[in-house]
Amino acid sequence: MKLAVVGGGSTYTPELVDGFARLRDVLPVTELVLIDPDARRLELVGGLARRILARQGHPGRVSWTADLDAGVDGADAVLLQLRVGGQAARQQDETWPLECGCVGQETTGAGGLAKALRTVPVVLEIAGRVRRRSPGAWIVDFTNPVGIVTRALLGAGHRAVGLCNVAIGFQRKFARLLGVAPGEVALEHVGLNHLTWERSVTVGGRDVLPRLIAEHGDAIAADLRMPRSVVDRLGVVPSYYLRYFYRHDEVVRELRTGPSRAAEVAAMERELLALYADPALDEKPALLAKRGGAFYSEAAVALTASLLRDTGDVQVVNALNNGTLPFLPDDAVIEVPAAVDARGAHPLPVRPLEPLYAGLVASVTAYEHLALEAALKGGRDRVFAALLAHPLIGQLDHAERLTDALLAHNRDHLAWA
Repeated sequence: MKLAVVGGGSTYTPELVDGFARLRDVLPVTELVLIDPDARRLELVGGLARRILARQGHPGRVSWTADLDAGVDGADAVLLQLRVGGQAARQQDETWPLECGCVGQETTGAGGLAKALRTVPVVLEIAGRVRRRSPGAWIVDFTNPVGIVTRALLGAGHRAVGLCNVAIGFQRKFARLLGVAPGEVALEHVGLNHLTWERSVTVGGRDVLPRLIAEHGDAIAADLRMPRSVVDRLGVVPSYYLRYFYRHDEVVRELRTGPSRAAEVAAMERELLALYADPALDEKPALLAKRGGAFYSEAAVALTASLLRDTGDVQVVNALNNGTLPFLPDDAVIEVPAAVDARGAHPLPVRPLEPLYAGLVASVTAYEHLALEAALKGGRDRVFAALLAHPLIGQLDHAERLTDALLAHNRDHLAWA
């Protein structure tokens, strides 16, 4: 089984490789190819990847290349984890929206739109080359903004499923709080990528979410960085990303006074790469846990195994709506539990979504439609329309100023700008 990782020079990659090594019975990888234009990163990350497999006695072969076509040739699955423009572009996404009093963030708001505009054309070009070199390969997209990128891939007819680590993170956290194995915990996870709520947590056929909130509400709220009262009043657990909506102005004040997450991650990446250069290091370092992407490897292994081994397992993924949420168009991409087999991901039925959540989901879905239009076709008016539609912006003056700022900061990445 050959897997290719586009963006293989990412500091995330050792987490992924560690999962391949530990979970070899689930996903028997024989060849792993890391693909990245950065030769130095590839050498450091690739060397550590080999040592991780060797330490755990994994027989798989690891190679790396800057040649995308050669790297994906004959692959059974291709994982996408790239960042167009690197941390420098992320730093911009997180800062210039603040000038208008709007959240600066890499997956939502104006910053998220900028990332989508840079990313979608690159991902589609990569996917086209994958289809030519390995027409049967599955594409697993971990590249943000996952919902928009996955919608672009599926709209172009590619064999793709989107993946995020939010759901598996909640599953593992709840299992630990309840003192049960993660596999015993099933989530009623519903919404869009980075816009989801856990409406029930089932263990042994019983919904234990009320117990979780009653006994562990303080810890859950602290992780969300939201008041305990929010969790109590809603009776559900929102994803961390709902903080950008529910506490927007407070977040803006914080972002204006503290260091950006991009700056923190850039510093962490420099430290990680220095660690990776140590030939004695043969396991993922503890620092990697602070980089983000917790349990990414477990989620990626499970999803890839289901696609390639036709298991029909239920996993939380990003897939076409196709009537699952009847108030959304069929071609919207939603994040819900789905049965995954060799034909793709098939969302399971979902209880009617309460208006409190459905309204926000519908609004962000409309924005994502307009964002994808802007990414595919370009044009200032399309960028403006997407920003005006976004519920974190939604004002003419803000949309005008943010459109100008977005285009100014991204001219090197947008051919039409």
